[in-house]
Amino acid sequence: MQLSVIGKQLDVGTALKTHVSDSLTAAVAKYFPNPIEANVVISREAHLFRADIQVHAGRGIILKSEGEAEQPYPAFDSACDRIAKRLRRFKRRLRDHHGAAAADAREIIVASQYILGPTEDGETEAGRSAGEDGTGAAPDRAAGDRPAGPAAADPHGNHDVTDDHPATHGGNGADGAVVIAEMTTEIASLTVSEAVMRLELAELPALMFRNRAHGGLNMIYRRPDGHVGWVDPRTDRVAP
Repeated sequence: MQLSVIGKQLDVGTALKTHVSDSLTAAVAKYFPNPIEANVVISREAHLFRADIQVHAGRGIILKSEGEAEQPYPAFDSACDRIAKRLRRFKRRLRDHHGAAAADAREIIVASQYILGPTEDGETEAGRSAGEDGTGAAPDRAAGDRPAGPAAADPHGNHDVTDDHPATHGGNGADGAVVIAEMTTEIASLTVSEAVMRLELAELPALMFRNRAHGGLNMIYRRPDGHVGWVDPRTDRVAP
């Protein structure tokens, strides 16, 4: 596993890097023998230390967590423990995921994704056609801090194709909104339970996926009450 450990406002020594590598490998390797890469950022905020972890464990599987403590080691351990607990929670689904991974690769939809800038009245458009990190979900680069750029690609399959010159795109339904970045993203074919697992493992706010039961696009999202909402706009349903 390719591992990056970065310190912000503190020096990350060899001992801490070794601890991060050993602990993260032990937590992930049981379920993913060959994880792709991991990024760990340990920062200092006032009197607390914060650890942000992002692991690209396999195709479409992102693990994210964070932890805070008065010292850097406990902050990382807290974040790592959260990942380990989630993996134990979803161990059966993860086992099934490995068996279905090849089939999923053949059923992926490649979609366009846009980042919209401020509108003429100064308000920021927050809409996107689909998400990032290879899952059809909104991106969060807290652990990686990878800058977008022309022809740049993130490790989850998203390719930034326009980023230098903001433009107004009307032909794609943006309706005059200013598009400041245009990318491609992959929307996987999943069951609802698999989609919920990916949402939880990556701590995503929302996830678009292709429902394997009928082939239509679905969305799941986090509700304010803590539950997961599910939108299934199948055409065979008629509103009352």
